[in-house]
Amino acid sequence: MSIEVVGVSKRYGNQKALNNISFQIEKPEIVGFLGPNGAGKSTMMKILTTFLPFDEGTAKVNGVFVNENKTLVQQSVGYLPEHNPLYLDMYVKEYLSFNASVYNVKKERIEAVIQLTGLTPEAHKKIGQLSKGYRQRVGLANALLHDPEVLILDEPTTGLDPNQLVDIRNLIKTIGETKTVFLSTHIMQEVEAMCDRVIIINKGEIVADKKLKELYEGKDQIVVVEFDYRVEDAFLLKLPKVKSVKNTHGFIYEISFSTSQDMRGHVFDFAHDNQLKILQLNQKNSSLETLFRDLTS
Repeated sequence: MSIEVVGVSKRYGNQKALNNISFQIEKPEIVGFLGPNGAGKSTMMKILTTFLPFDEGTAKVNGVFVNENKTLVQQSVGYLPEHNPLYLDMYVKEYLSFNASVYNVKKERIEAVIQLTGLTPEAHKKIGQLSKGYRQRVGLANALLHDPEVLILDEPTTGLDPNQLVDIRNLIKTIGETKTVFLSTHIMQEVEAMCDRVIIINKGEIVADKKLKELYEGKDQIVVVEFDYRVEDAFLLKLPKVKSVKNTHGFIYEISFSTSQDMRGHVFDFAHDNQLKILQLNQKNSSLETLFRDLTS
């Protein structure tokens, strides 16, 4: 087990930042850790990286208790905090060499992470001269220097432009093929593109822990259909398992069904049987953003 958390609680004075949190993460797996601001995400990550003590429960990384052998845990964890701490006056290769000395990492490994993170064209520059995207790459390279089994990333894509997002996303997916990646983000599209599973936390408690595809199961199915003339809502309510009908624009309707089953075929057959001409027919699934709001509002 790469990460094992059992009944962890953390208080800041009278405020309980984490309340009896438990979860497990296997290797290799990319897990998105989601929650509103102040939900306890960064607190949990700082606990797993040994930077923050906790009050109750147990937490292990690669089988080692984080509060008993911090050095051993740090040797197996790569950490990129939300505010990427970099020495802006240092050159990229100089900065990585400086940090590599802490882990007794060989020069060959420095070159390997520079290549892996796509820093080769910028390696001769000072970090202060780099764009936000390349600075994030430097942070990732630094986290990977000692070839850790677990990578913990706190908001790794914050402030990146769309092109940079794609680059960092692909990099994290590549890393996740052989390592455990535990990341937090507010960008739901990135979670859907990168993660195998999501853990959602709200007010210090886990409200969902599922594979992405399982998270959508049991949710209402929404079908968007456009006819060539107006159809009365009451008529469309005769469809099987229909929950509601909404005329969104012109002759376009959003039909909600109380099932996760794809109902487009039923809508098509219903239209055919009633001589209704369909101009478009689409499935509108619940987005992760919608599910997130439902679970944390």
